[in-house]
Order: sequence, then C-alpha cells, then structure tokens
Amino acid sequence: MKKTFRENVIAKFTGIARKHEILKYSCLTAVAVVLFFYHIFMHFVNNGKRYVSVAFVFVFFMSSCSFSFAVFAERTGFISAQETYSAIVEDSDITLAEQPVEPQEKITLEENKGASECDTTEEEEIVTAYSLEDLLASHEGETYQAPDQAVEMTGEEYVFDSSDWRLVLINKQHPIPEDYDFTLGTFTAGMRCDERIIDDLLLMMQAAKNEGVNLEVCSPYRGDNRQEYLFNRKIKNYMGQGMSYMEAYKTASQIVTVPGASEHQVGLALDIWSDNYKSLDKGFEDTEAGKWLAEHSYEYGFILRYPEGKEYITSIEYEPWHFRYVGREAAMTMKQDNICLEEFWDKYL
Repeated sequence: MKKTFRENVIAKFTGIARKHEILKYSCLTAVAVVLFFYHIFMHFVNNGKRYVSVAFVFVFFMSSCSFSFAVFAERTGFISAQETYSAIVEDSDITLAEQPVEPQEKITLEENKGASECDTTEEEEIVTAYSLEDLLASHEGETYQAPDQAVEMTGEEYVFDSSDWRLVLINKQHPIPEDYDFTLGTFTAGMRCDERIIDDLLLMMQAAKNEGVNLEVCSPYRGDNRQEYLFNRKIKNYMGQGMSYMEAYKTASQIVTVPGASEHQVGLALDIWSDNYKSLDKGFEDTEAGKWLAEHSYEYGFILRYPEGKEYITSIEYEPWHFRYVGREAAMTMKQDNICLEEFWDKYL
C-alpha cells in the first residue's frame, strides 16, 4: 500500500533519529514543522472554492463602498475639505483673511461648546468688533433713528417669492448658488456686509442704543478663504483630541458651517455681542443685549438663525449671537410662527 506524505515524513526523520541519537530532538522538531505547514497547505487546497468565494464578496464589497464614498465626497465637498486640511497640516504659513484685521478685542469662548464661526481661542487671534459709532463714522451727515412704529404681528399673510435675495436658503444641503450675486458695502471702519442690509442694521443698532444696549458686530462678511481656514482649523483641533478625520469633520460641521454653505460668505449674517459681554457662547442669551435682540431683531428684518430646539433642522448648535437678514415681513412671520428659515421655506415657498 502506498504510504501517505505524512507517513513518509515520519518514517524518514525516524530513521535518521535512530541512526544518529544526537539528532533525535532536532528530527522531532523538523517533523512537527513540516507537518504543520503541510496541513495548512492541504486546508487551503481542500477549501479553495470557499476562499475564492469569500475573496469575490470582499472585492465586490470594497468596490461598492468606494463608489458610495466617491458619490458622498462629490456631493458634500468632503474631498476638497480633506485636501485643504492636508495643506494646512503641511504648511503652517496660512493666510488668515483676505484683508488684514485690525487688532482690537480678543474673543473668548467656552471650550468646544458654543464656539461660533469667529472662534479664535485656539490661536489667540485678535478680531475687530464694530460699534454703532464705528459704523456711523462712515455716514457723516446722515441720521439713523428707529422706526416710529414697530412692526406689528397682525396675522396678515404675506406672499413670498423664492427668488427674493433676502430669503435665499443657504445651509449644508443648499450651498451658495453659483449664480448668486451681491454687492458688498464697506464702512470706513473696515466692516463689510451686503450693502442692501446696511440701513436696517444701523436702525437696529441705533434702536438698541436708545434703550441703553450697545451692540457690536464682531463677525460680518467673510470670504471663501477665511471660511475654509476656520472650518479646517476646527477639524485640526478635534483631530488633536484623538478623533478620526470623519469624526472631526462631522463634529466641526455642527459648529462651523461647511465652506461654501455659510451665510457669512454672502454678507447676510452677523455675529453680534455687546460692549460689556464679548464672548460668543450660550451665556449671551442672558445678557441685556441677547434679550433685546431676541425680542426686537425681527422688527428690523433680522432673525436668530440657529434657535434653540431647532438643531435637528438647522444641523447647527444653538447660537444666540448669530443673526441673519431676511427682511421685515419674513422676520415677522418667522417670529410669529416660531419657525426657523428651513421651516419657513417648507411652509411658504
């Protein structure tokens, strides 16, 4: 009867061990090693079809995931953000803004909470805040006063137009339209915003001052480069805390708007604090300025863009300092219905 490979190996090394007593343990070790690899080899030979099937499924799965990720990256801008982040890590010489910012007040923020898009704690950056006096210096000879009569909630139903520039919806799902056009108005003090909101902004700040509340704008219009820098810096900060890139990206996008989807980039959004409270955090809602804005900003066409309790709709944490211009009729309607801009679009446009 023909001997098996296993029997031949044992017989061969046993014969050597009998002839050479000194090689007894070496032969035993050799038998064990040879048989070990022999059985592994035979296992793959006998189960070849199974492993081929598993390999096929694995390749198909990876191909599907790669395609899905490619679609996801294209729609969300993930790839461009990742490339920008890599560039920041490799190059420490970053342009912080399109135009130089004059040193003034330093922004302080609660660690990783309530941090807004003008968060500067991480790198001790200095940001200019603009008071009413700073802005009025650009309009010598002109007098800005509050309206003789506040906007009343009459219950009247206005007809709104989705093409109205004041109502443009900008968020993660609706990036800035490619054909969106606007003109920046620039104050002598250096602040810029959409020139069409200037009159109502000054009226609002003057009305607040008449009631003893001194508002200051700390973050008006921001260019594309500035928005990308703020977003990628937040990602870098979270990755430094041990998060993966995807975890950091997701967390950062709840605090700093994804580049290309920020209302600051079209000059319609403003971050506002007061002369005696210079922190962009939840505590601002309890200040006189925060309370005044929450109660009266709609009278001048501004809304609290990211209200508390609407985070599941806006995808942005509550920001009692972030105000967006939508026009007086729309602002009054949103105030009356207690809805955010996304809900307004669903209901009226």
